[in-house]
Amino acid sequence: MESITARLRHIMELHRMTQRRLAERLRLDPSNLSKVLSGKLPFTEGLVNRIVIDLGISKKWLTTGEGLPYDKPSQVETLPMPEPGERPGPIPVYDIDVTAGCRSLERLFGETAPVGTIDIPGLSPDSSVVKVRGDSMAPRIANGGYVAVRRIKDMRHIAWGQIYVVELEEYRLIKYLRRHPDPSQVVLHSDNPAYDDMDVDRSDILKLYVVEAILNYEVQ
Repeated sequence: MESITARLRHIMELHRMTQRRLAERLRLDPSNLSKVLSGKLPFTEGLVNRIVIDLGISKKWLTTGEGLPYDKPSQVETLPMPEPGERPGPIPVYDIDVTAGCRSLERLFGETAPVGTIDIPGLSPDSSVVKVRGDSMAPRIANGGYVAVRRIKDMRHIAWGQIYVVELEEYRLIKYLRRHPDPSQVVLHSDNPAYDDMDVDRSDILKLYVVEAILNYEVQ
């Protein structure tokens, strides 16, 4: 396989996944994905990162063909792929402030009953919706708005410029992740210019949750 396109088509064949299903999985317009696969549009760095994160495959394999598609063989069997035409279904909504406290979100999800569900096309079935208090990400995320988040299991692959929930030992933050000149660190960036950037050691990050959707409304 000589190209990213060929390797991505190999993954599609491996999981018997249609092009439309892949577009839904990656939250892309099907026509844009078709143009990428046909060579009319390029594979951008952001798209490559999205493929790596959402499909759980090796970035090195996808971009160069070296190594194996999956770090662990079991991933081939466990990768969740709904049947063509099947919707993932509603995802849970929790009355949890994503920036309050220091306990793991995964633990809170296990201990807290959802207050409802929401059906948003294109979201991963592994997503959960939580609320955001504060204005550090305003106007991108309003005070009192909700975000759909999904745990990133392999934190080696960060989509730079994407919004994440970052779990540290003493608190949780929701920020843009930006590349730091020192590869052992990351920059946490707020949308609100009143907040300064933060430099954080990668080793201090316990868990990352990618923000897949933003549902804004302002708390008065």
